[in-house]
Amino acid sequence: MRESLANYYTLTKPKIWYLLVFTSFGAMVAAGGLNVSPILALLVVGSVTLGSAGSNVLTSYLDRDMDAIMERTKHRPIPSGKIIPLRAFEFGLLLALLSIIGAVAIDLSIGYPLVSIIMAVGIFDNVIVYSAILKRRTMWNIIIGGFSGAAPALIGYAAVTGTINLEAILISSLVFLWIPAHIWSLSLKYKADYAKVGVPMLPVVLSERTSIRIIAASSLVIVVFSLALYFVGSFGFLYLLTASVTGAAVLVLGLQLVAKPSEEKAWKFFKFTSPYLSLLFLAMIIEGVIGSLL
Repeated sequence: MRESLANYYTLTKPKIWYLLVFTSFGAMVAAGGLNVSPILALLVVGSVTLGSAGSNVLTSYLDRDMDAIMERTKHRPIPSGKIIPLRAFEFGLLLALLSIIGAVAIDLSIGYPLVSIIMAVGIFDNVIVYSAILKRRTMWNIIIGGFSGAAPALIGYAAVTGTINLEAILISSLVFLWIPAHIWSLSLKYKADYAKVGVPMLPVVLSERTSIRIIAASSLVIVVFSLALYFVGSFGFLYLLTASVTGAAVLVLGLQLVAKPSEEKAWKFFKFTSPYLSLLFLAMIIEGVIGSLL
């Protein structure tokens, strides 16, 4: 039983939903500070966890043929035979359904269907638009299918305010713009794997030099956007300091990758992108808490 539970837990790709749930929580605290009710907070965290995990399970089901071939993914629960594909599909559907139910519960306090629509569109975007339709067809898959990554932050903010305002769009856009540099730097290291299964990720379709320049440019966009948030949002000096210091680190890693391209530098860039986004949202959380105390 313990091994089976561990396999299903691994199937949800926890490293992915940990970060997405954190962005949702960060946006929620940025919107309401300590005034967010514990019940609402639990509903948001629970629903986003279920929705993100369910989407990951369903995409793993769709990608099981590729995962069985790629070196990076062949030991995952489905291709390794630890979980039967049909059981994984049923598990993913159950998690997705529970996330929609949780989102509907949040909407009851708002008075109209908002969070549930964002949740449903996010799951559909990830599973159908990105994984089933775009992933094997175009190198722009991660951009067109990027709404799903931004949805949790949008859900966190909308659950508190009951609306989608400019600040909500800006915070969720921060995640949306972060995704390409994060995924493309990963695919740069594993481009042979993606080429083997015919997935047209950016480094597979374009030359390494061109791919690296695009990755560097996308990292510059996210850094500039993160700094711009200070001037158009309700963020304070702590956020500005965090965005400046971490943004400088991102730019340095990006320039190093451009100057001397290597898989090692691409991997180092990829490994830093998650802490980078986490620190930005941590700054939002701290400022939200401080703001509600003053």
